[in-house]
Order: sequence, then structure tokens, then C-alpha cells
Amino acid sequence: MTTTLTPRVLVRGPGLRPPHLAHGPLLWVVRAPEPGAPLDESVLDAAERRRAAALRRPAERALYVAAHSALRRVLSAYTGIAAPALRLIRQSCPRCGDLHGRPALAGPAGQGVHFSLSHSGGLALLGLASAPVGVDVQRVPDPRLAAEASRALHPSERAQLENLPPKARVAAFARCWTRKEAFLKATGDGLSLRALHELYVGTGPRPAGPTGWAFADVEMPMGWTAACVAGLSVPATPPVRPPVRCASRGSRVRR
Repeated sequence: MTTTLTPRVLVRGPGLRPPHLAHGPLLWVVRAPEPGAPLDESVLDAAERRRAAALRRPAERALYVAAHSALRRVLSAYTGIAAPALRLIRQSCPRCGDLHGRPALAGPAGQGVHFSLSHSGGLALLGLASAPVGVDVQRVPDPRLAAEASRALHPSERAQLENLPPKARVAAFARCWTRKEAFLKATGDGLSLRALHELYVGTGPRPAGPTGWAFADVEMPMGWTAACVAGLSVPATPPVRPPVRCASRGSRVRR
């Protein structure tokens, strides 16, 4: 995977299914509908509709419906299963074994099509791959929030930020944070303070990361930053890890 990826804008209509899923992750940007536009929940399942109804802010509800509808349309294009009939599940957490790990497609279709979804501030990023994949998109934070949150990063990453000019630190922090979240979603580990501290992905223009995974920053409109992480291969058998108490209950539904 290249250092930087450019997503396409997802729209309805013919041509939704691009070729060569196995050649690398495919990314789409989904924008929230215009304020007041009717929401099309026709392909969502009952749980997704309940989740949408529970969101109090109309803008958040509109983006959730648009993003999850787009996810189902894309998965339908690749699997041949009708969008409303797709059954989305949670895999086992690799740390504790509970069912709050990576989201996945139930059944045989889920063996060859992996996905990840993230949304923030009016934009959603959808990733599809033939191996485990994670994406994350965030609004670029203000300097105060970036400085506070950077305390949770790996010591080497904190040192890198401190050596940068103040005006460059926010963008570098945002790159680092989205890389971490994307990786933790790809593995299913979920976000935790321990993971943020121990995982090293770097703050510079070229991502770093554990072997066996391809890291890339994603080009986004000004004001957002994003990253994508994909497995280089699908292991024949998942690694056996002793169960531990989970500090995180996994990614939220929107992820």
C-alpha cells in the first residue's frame, strides 16, 4: 500500500463495483445529506434504525444513516446479497474473547470481504479490502486539545511532536492519532490508553507500524485527517492469546 491513498466519492447508480478488491483497500468518502433532506433508511436493519433514532442531533443522525446505507450498498455490490439482507456482526475481541471486536459480514461472504467505517464532523470514510482493514477519519483538533491528547501517545511520538514548530504539531498529532485508531480497528483490539501508549506509528509524513500491516494516510478535504490500515495477508488461523480484561469495549457502532 502506498503512503497516501485517495478515496473516491460514493454516489448511487451504476459503476458502484470497482474491480480488483484483492489489489488493495478501496476507499470512499460519504458526505452527510443537506439539512432537512429526507433520510432513506430502507436498507438499514432494525438495530441500525434504533441507533439512528437514538442520535439526538439531526446532523449526526443524517450522517449515520447515509454512511451505514452506503456501507450496505457497497457490501451488496461485492457479495451479490441484497443490502437489507446483509447480516452484520461483531467478531470476538482478541483481548478478552467477548463479541465486541471488528465488525464483519456473517456467513461465507465475510471470509473474503472485510470492511471498516468511520465518521466525524459531517464526513464518513468507508474502507473495503480482501484482508482485515481499519479506517479512521477525524476533524483536525484545535491546538489545546491536540496538546492534551498527545500525552497518551508513545514516548517517541511525543518527543517528535515536541521537536516540531508549534504550527506543525496539530497536523502531525492528527496523522498519528488516526493511524492508531485505524490499526486498532483493523485488529479489533479497540481504543485504550494502553494501546495508544504502546503502539508506535510515528508522526511524520511516512507512517510506521507493526509488521504484517500496511499503513497509509488518506487524502481528505481541508479540516479532516484520515488513515487506513490493511492486513498484508489473512492468517489461516487466528493467533491464540490468553484472555485479559478489556479496558475498551471496542469501537462504537459508527466505526
